[in-house]
Amino acid sequence: MTETFFGLPSQVLFCKHCVISNQRPSSSVEFKHSKTDSKETIGFDDEGVCDACRFHEKKDKEIDWEKREQELINLLDKHRRSDGGYDVVVPGSGGKDSAYVSHILKYKYGMNPLTVTWAPHKYTKIGWTNFENWVHVGGLDNMLFTPNGRLHRYLTQQAFLNLLHPFQPFIVGQRIIGPMMAAKFGVELIMYGENQAEYGNKPEENYKPTMDKKFFSAGNPEDMILGGKLVKDIIKEGEFKLNDFAPYIPPKKEFLESKSVEVHYLGYYHNWDPQECYYYAVENTGFRANSERTEGTYSKYSSIDDQIDMFHYYTTLIKFGIGRATYDAAQEIRNSKITREEGVRLVHKYDQEFPKKYFKEFLQYIDVSEDLFRETVDKFRSPHLWENKDNEWVLKHQVT
Repeated sequence: MTETFFGLPSQVLFCKHCVISNQRPSSSVEFKHSKTDSKETIGFDDEGVCDACRFHEKKDKEIDWEKREQELINLLDKHRRSDGGYDVVVPGSGGKDSAYVSHILKYKYGMNPLTVTWAPHKYTKIGWTNFENWVHVGGLDNMLFTPNGRLHRYLTQQAFLNLLHPFQPFIVGQRIIGPMMAAKFGVELIMYGENQAEYGNKPEENYKPTMDKKFFSAGNPEDMILGGKLVKDIIKEGEFKLNDFAPYIPPKKEFLESKSVEVHYLGYYHNWDPQECYYYAVENTGFRANSERTEGTYSKYSSIDDQIDMFHYYTTLIKFGIGRATYDAAQEIRNSKITREEGVRLVHKYDQEFPKKYFKEFLQYIDVSEDLFRETVDKFRSPHLWENKDNEWVLKHQVT
């Protein structure tokens, strides 16, 4: 039997309804990700349809969205303040999703949101424009938090070399920034956009309005894993101290519980549609799509604020055989924006495209040579997904 990395299924299957494969991890936060780590993957039923597509069918047919909206109003009323303070924290970058969430909370539901941003590694020009528009056109308060650049670059480098997951430190910070700022401002409600379970994480999570607090609970900070290393081992290297890791250390679970902090998904209460969020953000917060499509896919408006972002998706292609066009096409098929046939063609055309535009900047940011980049990438290609033919790597399985 051909060796597999990451505990992935040895037989590659593609959803009969969308274009996702059974290689997609079912966890959105990949802290450990060595080749020997076992990862749960998206489920498929006996008819060959993935969990995400099955949930989408139920979402459209079985959920009473008027009732869900009333639940939202009741939740907001519980946290609404009249003393001039913030009553909800909305983490985000000013992209279409966070722009939608924060603006609708303020201008439809009358809340006073504080938007909080964990800064991208390196802003794109369009990303910075959208961030400024979010605040100045959208009329929203914001706290932009930028972690220690030297440490963040180091962690990103190590996450790339050890895990082929350069976004891991960013994801950790992005998860923590909401509770961290809520604690600073005495806010007990945090609102994210959609639940990643909608795209193939554990299906049962779709029926919960709240995020599991295990994502925020802290044990011994020195036992945290960042960049594929224990924090205490990084400290032993001598350049950084424990205090340098403060932005990555989540509030203690006991604190969140004592303050009755609630972390909710707006996507539980609103029928979430990424393209409709985009239209709303354009109209209400000055959000602008890019002037060109994003490398690796066909879209121009999703995850366009960070120069490193496209390398995150390139590494998912290497590890799981799933690139950015697959992710985009799968959700647009479910939302009836494109047909499966169109999705298959788009995946074949764009999924394996190499992100050249910011390649030089990426190498400089993580201080890695092009040769080491290629060597590291190739080391994480699972033999059941890739084969080398005439010195060229070929993906063995493609959606049809």
